[in-house]
Amino acid sequence: MDKDISRLEAEARQLTARDRARLVRRLIATLDSGQDQDAEQLWLDEAERRLAAYRRGETTAIPGDEVFGELIKRA
Repeated sequence: MDKDISRLEAEARQLTARDRARLVRRLIATLDSGQDQDAEQLWLDEAERRLAAYRRGETTAIPGDEVFGELIKRA
């Protein structure tokens, strides 16, 4: 099994950063067994908390194109 995993990893490393990210998302999705049913509500609550902090001026926003541009540079 380790040999198969090593081979798959080597092949995956040959993919573009974008394709590797897609593969990772798909693999992670297969691990989701639905056990954490509260997760979606927790994320919604966190998003609302962050939006409220932004509106109160407690935090600033960074344009999405800047954020993703930095991520692409790091990949």
